[in-house]
Amino acid sequence: MAPSAPRTRAAAALRMKQIALDNQGRTIRRLRAQLATERRGLAATKKELKETQVALEDSHKVIAGLTEIGLSMTKNIEKMKVKKQLVKANHVECHQKFQARIHEAEDSMQVQHLIIEALVDEKDSLLQTIHGLQEANNAPAPFDGDWEEEPEEEPEEEEIEDIPLGEGEIDDEYDIY
Repeated sequence: MAPSAPRTRAAAALRMKQIALDNQGRTIRRLRAQLATERRGLAATKKELKETQVALEDSHKVIAGLTEIGLSMTKNIEKMKVKKQLVKANHVECHQKFQARIHEAEDSMQVQHLIIEALVDEKDSLLQTIHGLQEANNAPAPFDGDWEEEPEEEPEEEEIEDIPLGEGEIDDEYDIY
């Protein structure tokens, strides 16, 4: 038995080494598989990162465009506000001019009415003077009593209302700016 013991020991040592090599081979294959999986995961992560960067750049471009549009709209709104103020000021000025013209027309109508009254009074005075002179001269009346005085017509005064400045509103519904 003695001679087979060293062979058995050598065979067992070889067998142990073979088992260790087999274990190391399996470990290497398993680690290589894990490495390949990790590399695939890393490649997918890199691809996602690149896509995210592209999407981020695109969103920055969109935000910049929207900001530019917003600034442009703000400028347009400010211009419209200025135009609206100018229109309102122009409306107030026109209203004041119109009111002044109305007052001038009313004053002119009053003056004309006074002139007409004065002329009617003068006509009546002249008729009385003519009538008095005819009676003094015993002359026949030129009108033989057919004279009918037209009744004085009181001209209807059209009152034009003053439109209070604050009550005239500008209708913004049809503003085209």
